[in-house]
Amino acid sequence: MFSGIVEEMGAVKAAHKGFAGMRLSILASSILEGMKIGESISVSGACLTVIEFSEQDFAVDVSTETLNKTTLGSAVAGVPVNLERAMKLNDRIGGHLVTGHIDGVGTIQRREQQGNAIQYTIEVPEGIARYCVQKGSITIEGISLTINEVSDNSFAVTIIPHTANVTTMGLRQVGDFVNLENDMIGKYVERLLQFSGKSSAPPTPIIDRDYLQKRGLL
Repeated sequence: MFSGIVEEMGAVKAAHKGFAGMRLSILASSILEGMKIGESISVSGACLTVIEFSEQDFAVDVSTETLNKTTLGSAVAGVPVNLERAMKLNDRIGGHLVTGHIDGVGTIQRREQQGNAIQYTIEVPEGIARYCVQKGSITIEGISLTINEVSDNSFAVTIIPHTANVTTMGLRQVGDFVNLENDMIGKYVERLLQFSGKSSAPPTPIIDRDYLQKRGLL
């Protein structure tokens, strides 16, 4: 589980694609402190498992499913990535609850400078748009952001200078693809509503002689 507060911007050192997936080596610095094999790292929003590390980089394996669902399938050496370690339960949650399970990819439609901030309008597929609500949360490239505007097939967010400077969003231009994760609350509510009224109470038992005998009461 993550909070969507990016700790540092790393860079892909090497990307080795094979038949069953891809292995990424990623250059980093501060997140390597105290790192352990098997721990989870959010790489531009995708939750991946550390399989090895050194003093200047770490490696992760990326499954075919993740390659198909995210922008990591096009990763090459030199590409910057947002990095966040799994959050601790005793930490403040500066963003929102993020699983690191990417729902899909959006496309930047518009980038507008608004004073010292940047507003991005992002086109999204229907499966993502349905969970976007004004002033709700969404994760873009692993960054927890607030939705300003919503339409049938897009939404807009505003990036403050700090976010633009310390994450990859400041580098993103019109036409770029970005990883998206919807707020999990909406997905759970929808799933529960699908079953609303469908569950039935267990049948009331008929308490007769046979019922009592089977339970050793006679």
